[in-house]
Amino acid sequence: MKKYFFLSLMSSVVFFNSCNSTDEYELITDPIQQRILLSKVTTVYYDNPANPQTTVSTLEYNNQGDLSKMRSEGRTSIFEYDTNGKPSKINYYNSAGTLEYYLLYTYSNNELQNTKAIYSNPDFNRTITYTYNNGKVATSTQCQSANCSNPSLSSYTYNGDNITVETSEIGGTFPSSTKHEYLYDNQLNPYTFTNKYFRIMMGGAYALSKNNYASERISFKDSAGNWVQNQNIIYEIQYNSAQLPVQVIGKAANGSNYVKYNYEYILQ
Repeated sequence: MKKYFFLSLMSSVVFFNSCNSTDEYELITDPIQQRILLSKVTTVYYDNPANPQTTVSTLEYNNQGDLSKMRSEGRTSIFEYDTNGKPSKINYYNSAGTLEYYLLYTYSNNELQNTKAIYSNPDFNRTITYTYNNGKVATSTQCQSANCSNPSLSSYTYNGDNITVETSEIGGTFPSSTKHEYLYDNQLNPYTFTNKYFRIMMGGAYALSKNNYASERISFKDSAGNWVQNQNIIYEIQYNSAQLPVQVIGKAANGSNYVKYNYEYILQ
């Protein structure tokens, strides 16, 4: 489970009383027919096992079940929609309440074509453009400059509704290539009822897939152009009675902790 995908969206947070009692979830016989909305994600990173780092992100929704506000690490994001209910703009505020930048959405029919981050300093502006194959995101390309001289490209290979291979190529002065290969369980993942356009913007295989990672192999491309595997992560998943994850622990091949996620939900 890639450690940074959630943070790309979570520059925000609002605190909720999450409905996580067993009785409430037992009322749900078909989770596809009732919205169970992700309200809080607590992530623990074990890059330094002696000093794990924890981040908390919470999410708030409007009456239509659309994401309206998020907060994380003191930063806040406010979401706007067009008359058709599609996301149109996200305003990102720092911990002092000052607008840092905003993100604009552009569509072609019902497909998200690109997002553009606009800063007061145009040198920081960036655009992410998406391509599709049979309605699924095939690639996303990030450009930091007007001529897109050093793009970063992510490409996805699917098996059904899940991404099995995610390849990332980062351009610039020190280019790099990384490959993630995934196996999945057969349960819905925490972002099941999140707006599909936000899932696209979040990026990464987890947000774009239907189910939850069971394992992840990570490889990098060496100077000779060969893929070299350097990590193999196994995920242990605990579910609530609606069969949505409430805790996911990723462990490296040697049994050490890699990452831990705790998920909380509300019913709407």
